[in-house]
Amino acid sequence: MAKHPDGPVVSVESGDVRGVWRGDPGGSNASAAFLGIPFARAPIGELRYAAPERPEPWDGVRDATGYGATAQRGDAGTTLIPEPSVAGEATLNVNVFTPAPGERAAGLPVLVYIHGGGYIAGSPASPWYDGRAFNRDGVVTVTISYRLGFDGFGHVPGAPSNRGVRDWLSALEWVRDNIAGFGGDPSRVTIAGQSAGGGAVLALLGMPAAQHLFHAVWAMSAALADVSPERARTLSAKLAHLAGVAPSRDGFSSVPEETLTSLQEKAATPESKDRLAPVHLLLEDGLSWGPTVDGDLITQPTLAALAAGIGADKPLVLGTTDDEFTMVTDSARGKLRLVPVSLALAQLKLPRATRRAYLADNAAQRRKGTAAVLGRFVTDAVFRSTVVRAAEARGNAPTWVYRFAWPSPVRKWALHCLDVPFWFDCLDADGVTAIAGSAPPRRLADAVHGAAVGLIRDGEPGWPAWTAHPGTTRVFGGEASLPDVVADGYRSVRALL
Repeated sequence: MAKHPDGPVVSVESGDVRGVWRGDPGGSNASAAFLGIPFARAPIGELRYAAPERPEPWDGVRDATGYGATAQRGDAGTTLIPEPSVAGEATLNVNVFTPAPGERAAGLPVLVYIHGGGYIAGSPASPWYDGRAFNRDGVVTVTISYRLGFDGFGHVPGAPSNRGVRDWLSALEWVRDNIAGFGGDPSRVTIAGQSAGGGAVLALLGMPAAQHLFHAVWAMSAALADVSPERARTLSAKLAHLAGVAPSRDGFSSVPEETLTSLQEKAATPESKDRLAPVHLLLEDGLSWGPTVDGDLITQPTLAALAAGIGADKPLVLGTTDDEFTMVTDSARGKLRLVPVSLALAQLKLPRATRRAYLADNAAQRRKGTAAVLGRFVTDAVFRSTVVRAAEARGNAPTWVYRFAWPSPVRKWALHCLDVPFWFDCLDADGVTAIAGSAPPRRLADAVHGAAVGLIRDGEPGWPAWTAHPGTTRVFGGEASLPDVVADGYRSVRALL
C-alpha cells in the first residue's frame, strides 16, 4: 500500500485510488472506505445502451472518499431504506470497505452486495450498506451500482440486452481483478442482495456466464423478474409511443434518460379500468423491468436454470421476512374488515380449492383479519413461494432457508427491508429507528449478521441445511416459546406452489 498523508492509497488496474480511514490505522476495529471507484466508463452518449466498457486510466491519485454518481436520479422520497441519489454521469462504480487496504497477502473473504429497488430505483450509497461490521469480522465488502429501469433492462433493438445484468458481471470482473489490492481473496467471493438485489444474485446463480465470478450466494426477499422476450418488446413499443419516437436505438437515444424514467411506469401500467389490474399483473407476470430471458446471457427462467443444475456447486442461503408487504394492506384494514377474506382472495383470482387450502394453512393469520391475510398472500405469492421453489429446484445442492419473523414495534409487521440493518449489523445507522424502533434487539443482529459471516467465511450459516432435511428453516426473531429451527418453516405457502 502506498503511503499518503490524507488516507490509504491502493493501486487498481486504472490507476491509484485514495480512501479514508475509519478508526485509527492499526487499531483493532480500523477499516478503510474507498468510494465511487469506476468499474466502467460513464454510460452516456454512444455508451448509453452499450455493454459496459472498462474505465480509461487516470494519472496521479484519484480521490475515492465520497460516493460516486448513482443511476437513481433525484429525490426518491421517503423509502424504507435510506438510499440517496448522487448527481453525475459516471454511474457505474463500486465502493470497497476493507480492514486491510494494500495487504495483498491478507486473503480475506469478500462480500459483494447488490442493492434492491425493483430494478428501477435504489442506491449503493445507503448508510445501511456500509461494510464496517463485516470488516470487523474479517470480510472485505463491496457494494456496486448498475443501470436501472429501461436504460438498464429495456428492450432496445440493435443494443445489447440486459445491460444492467452486464453491469453486475462487469463489477464482479472488476472485483476479481482488483480486490487483492484491498486485502481480499478473489477466489472467496460471496454475492448477496435484497429484494431486486436478491433476485439479481439468484439470476447470477442460474447464469452460466457468471459461474466463475463468485462462490456463494445469500438472497434476501428475492424479487425475480425473468421478463419474457415478448413482454420486453411490448413494453419497449409502448414506451416509444409514449415518448413519441421510433422504437429503435436511435429513437430511444434521442430521449433524455429522465424522460424515459418518468414514462416507464405508465408504459408498464395495464390499460384497464380495473383498479386491481396492476396487482393481477404483478401476481401473474411479475415485475415489468428487470432481467429478461434474452437467449444470450439468460437462456431460461431462473428457477428452471437452478433445476437444471446451474450453480449447484455453490452454497445458497435464502429467505424472506414474514410479512413483506402486509404494511400496505394493513393501511386499509378499516375498509377490509367488512370484506370476507375468501371473497377478497377471489378478487385476486385465487381458485376456490386453492383458497380453502391456503386459508386452512394460515389460520393464525386469518384471525388477524382480512388485511393481514391479503398482505401475507401477496408476500407469499411474490416472495415466500420463491424460497420454496428455489430450494426444491436445487435438489441436492447445498441450500439453507430462513425466515425473519421479528415484528417491528413501530411498523407492526416483520416487513420488507426490516432485516437489512440486522444483516449488516448497523442498528445505529441513520433511518433504522424509523423502521425498527429505538431499541432493536442486539441479540437478533448478532444472530443474523453472524449467520451471514458464517456463509461468507466458512461456507455455511450455522443451522441444518434444507438439502438434508427439506423444509428445515431457521427462524430469526420468532416467539421465544418456539424453536429457532423448525421442520417445515414455509408450510403455509404450500397451497400456492
